[in-house]
Amino acid sequence: MGNNQREEVGGGNSDWMSRLPEELLDVPLWNLAIPGSHDSMSFCLDVSSPVLRSEPWLLRLTDRLFPCWTRPCIFRWSTTQQSVLWYQCELGIRYLDLRIARKPAGGSRLFFAHGIYTLMSVKEALEELASWLDAHPKEVIIMSCSHFEFLTDEDHVQLVEFILSLFSGKLCFSQDVPTLRSCWSGGQQVIVSYDNHQMEQQHPELWPNIPYWYADSPDPEKVIAYLEERKRHGRPDGFYVSGLNLTEDARYILLHPLQNLRKMTTKALSPLLHWTAEQRPGPEQGGVNIVCCDFVGISRFCSIVIDLNFRLLKAAVRTSSGTQLPPGRDA
Repeated sequence: MGNNQREEVGGGNSDWMSRLPEELLDVPLWNLAIPGSHDSMSFCLDVSSPVLRSEPWLLRLTDRLFPCWTRPCIFRWSTTQQSVLWYQCELGIRYLDLRIARKPAGGSRLFFAHGIYTLMSVKEALEELASWLDAHPKEVIIMSCSHFEFLTDEDHVQLVEFILSLFSGKLCFSQDVPTLRSCWSGGQQVIVSYDNHQMEQQHPELWPNIPYWYADSPDPEKVIAYLEERKRHGRPDGFYVSGLNLTEDARYILLHPLQNLRKMTTKALSPLLHWTAEQRPGPEQGGVNIVCCDFVGISRFCSIVIDLNFRLLKAAVRTSSGTQLPPGRDA
């Protein structure tokens, strides 16, 4: 693989899967390095919406008494993305973290949520995604649908029916071993992880919940240490996520009254991206798969993750030639 081709993949990421070299087209997608966005829909949180009913009772009580204080604060610390969905895909994001909820007084429409609810409905977001996929027929998106705040059984039935209808022939079946070549040959572009066992069992188009490793810490060094510890115990067999996202707590917020999640993330990006650049995808014990980050448009995050796939290519070339690199040299 020449440098020019590598730069093309890393620089223009809107169709990066279609530009991967031939040698990687039969690799299962869970052995590729795939960029993802954490809480993908939080770019459109509605600051006028109430706090989620699953939040602690004290926060909900405070929200009822002082909404002009609580909601802007939650907005600052719950907004994890600034790019709209189609632009995240243009940047190279291929895993979407979609946390679905029923909004009070929202009628039959479903929305997304992170602390508070979104302005954009599930139907609007998925139709936007479907249009993007039509324009990029060789790109594959992994949708992780989860949380389902206060959805009824009927809500689940209608949501799944909408997903199956909207993406119809584009869906990969859960019994498949998806590779880029197999997806292209079948016109498949969407893998739907649906974190509801009953619905997953009823529909072979739905995949089980994808494990998400995250440290639940505002300290990037603790995030890295946590991910390294998880890697030492071995990776899951299928899809899984390594989360670079930081998590603030009440103490951190009180001690940083003028800060927000974007400022906290920006300060921490250097060590997190350095760790990412040192990773290797693949089935081995420490192999990464999906790597998720907050504010995916403010750094080279997507390009760094995509470029990890070239390490698979180098390993394949080394194996086929029967040669070994000298000790200390990166493969």
